[in-house]
Amino acid sequence: MASASLWIYRLLLGGLLPVALPAIKLRQWLAGKSRPRFRDRLGRSLPELPDGGIWIQAVSVGEVEVARGLVAELERRAPDLPLFLTATTATGLDLARRTLGDRLTIFPCPIDLPGPVSRVFEAARPRLLVLVETELWPEMLHQAGLREVPVAVVNARLSPSSFAGYRRVAGCLRTLLAPLALVLARTESDARRFAGLNVPKERIVVSGNVKYDLEADPRVLDWEEEVRRVAGDRPVLIAGSTMEGEEAQVLDALAGLGVDGTMPFLIVAPRHPERFDTVAQLLADRGVVFSRRSSGDGILPESDAFLIDTIGELGRAYRLATVAFVGGSLVQTGGHNPLEPAVWGVPVLSGPHVFNFGEVYDEMTDAGGARLVADSAELRVALAAWLDEPEFAVAAGMAGREVVERNRGATERTVSALVELVQRV
Repeated sequence: MASASLWIYRLLLGGLLPVALPAIKLRQWLAGKSRPRFRDRLGRSLPELPDGGIWIQAVSVGEVEVARGLVAELERRAPDLPLFLTATTATGLDLARRTLGDRLTIFPCPIDLPGPVSRVFEAARPRLLVLVETELWPEMLHQAGLREVPVAVVNARLSPSSFAGYRRVAGCLRTLLAPLALVLARTESDARRFAGLNVPKERIVVSGNVKYDLEADPRVLDWEEEVRRVAGDRPVLIAGSTMEGEEAQVLDALAGLGVDGTMPFLIVAPRHPERFDTVAQLLADRGVVFSRRSSGDGILPESDAFLIDTIGELGRAYRLATVAFVGGSLVQTGGHNPLEPAVWGVPVLSGPHVFNFGEVYDEMTDAGGARLVADSAELRVALAAWLDEPEFAVAAGMAGREVVERNRGATERTVSALVELVQRV
């Protein structure tokens, strides 16, 4: 039976959705942002789903990257166990379909209301629901509990701020979190916070951070040799996963760098597709000669910058970098994954707002593989130090790579726990 808090949640979400949907669509149109079609999220036209397998839910690109490693290990360990994956954002779905679509069924995550969620459960009758990181949807958890489907949270993280918010409604959460059969936490701190939400300690295991198991993708990019040729002897800075306001600060930091006054070659990859045109306009307004990945016209020989306005190529692009700036950190987004450049032995610069990857940055900065800067002025000083003394940059990159290597193994531990849980069901 649904709790009073769940009924309130249903009434609020169901009542507000018809009102909010037009506003959401208008905002989406104005921002040029793509979202999964609403009718696809109602669960009324589901693809054919495997019966009695594992349902993996990932929110967006970062969670899909985690899921990819888990899928590969699950296929190795339990090849007969059916899998399907849902994702919430359009970019997450796109990445999942391009990288996993030939191996498993992928479709949009259902809206967290009884009808859409129950349709997926009824169509697939999963033996296990796997939530990547902190994806605690009340209706999804409730429907899993009704059907006695165990729920596992993998690479589970709970920031201090999120924990404080959940604690304020801890009484309501007790029933909703009851279906959690296994919480595979990234760190001891995450484990303690989940225990603080009344998840039984015997259901919580510290398995490590799956993102450390990232492997360098050896596939050559179509435009890789062109970039090398046009960049020539110039050092290459990759500004990856940048957010609004950060590209301007990177350009400010680059101005005048280099012993001959020439700006290092810049590769910039904004985090969100709806900002591609905005960043292109910023580069043009600043007088930067640049080429766009999506143009299909190649890279102009006189280019000083290259705009990656596609999804899914940044991880491989980092191999071209002398230094990487990882975005979402000069603004209060919380930072993005510094392990993507570190796996290539590339030193990392980031802003101060890196709470999404706090433990990773702590270890990388302690090892010398990453530096945090407060603003564009400090970014310029840090860049100059590594570009003027390239041997220090190489040593820093190797230190970051060593951090990755000594933390590997979480994927294997996570999948072992999931397979054991499925066998117990």
